[in-house]
Amino acid sequence: MDVAVADDGALFREGLQMLLTAAGHTVVGGVEDGDRLLDLLARTAVDVAILDIRMPPGPEGGLDTAARIRRRHPGVGLLLLSQHAEAHYLFQLLEVGTERIGYRLKDQVAGVAVLADTLVRIAAGEIVIEPVLAANLVNRPGPDTPGPLAELTERERVVLRLMAEGRSNTGIATELFVSVKSVEKYIASIFTKLGLSAEAAHHRRVLAVLAYLRSNRAG
Repeated sequence: MDVAVADDGALFREGLQMLLTAAGHTVVGGVEDGDRLLDLLARTAVDVAILDIRMPPGPEGGLDTAARIRRRHPGVGLLLLSQHAEAHYLFQLLEVGTERIGYRLKDQVAGVAVLADTLVRIAAGEIVIEPVLAANLVNRPGPDTPGPLAELTERERVVLRLMAEGRSNTGIATELFVSVKSVEKYIASIFTKLGLSAEAAHHRRVLAVLAYLRSNRAG
C-alpha cells in the first residue's frame, strides 16, 4: 500500500521509511510536520498516513493534523505513534474518527510483522489500539471496585481487552485457542454485564467498550 510518514525526528522517520519499504509498502514521502504532510496529501493519494502525536505544529500537532486529514481526506487511514501509551491521547484520537485509525507505541512497530499487521488492519477499516493501553484500561478497576466491570470473570476481562484492541471474534478465538462460538458467548456475557448492545458493527462495539471504560477511568 502507499504510505506517507510524518515525524520531526529525522532518525526515526528515516528508519520507519526503511522498515515500510522492507515490508513491501511504497513510501510516497517523509516529512517533519503536519503542514508539510497535508501539502503532500494534497498532491499524492495514500492509503495510510503515519504521524507522530507530538510533532509540530503545536505540542500535540499529530492529533490536530489527524483531524485535519480526516476532514479533507476521509478515506485515508491514520496511524498515530507515541513514545508512551496515554489514555487521554487515545480518547482524543477517537474524537477524530472510529474507522481506519490506530494508536501504537513507537517501539512496538519497530518490527516488520507488527507494522504490516497494523497497517493492513487500519486500511481494512479497523481501530487498532496499543495492547498495553487496552490492558491498562480494562484492568484499571480493582477487585473491590463496584460496578459492572467488577462482575466480569478473568476470561471475560481478557476477551474485553482483545476487543478493545480491535480484534475480531476470529482473532480473539485464535489468540485464546478457543472456538469462535465460545468467544461469541463470552462477548454476549460481557455486553450483558456492561449494558451494551451486542448488535453493533465491529468498530462500533470497540468504541462502545472504550466509551464505557472512559466513563469509569480515574481523573
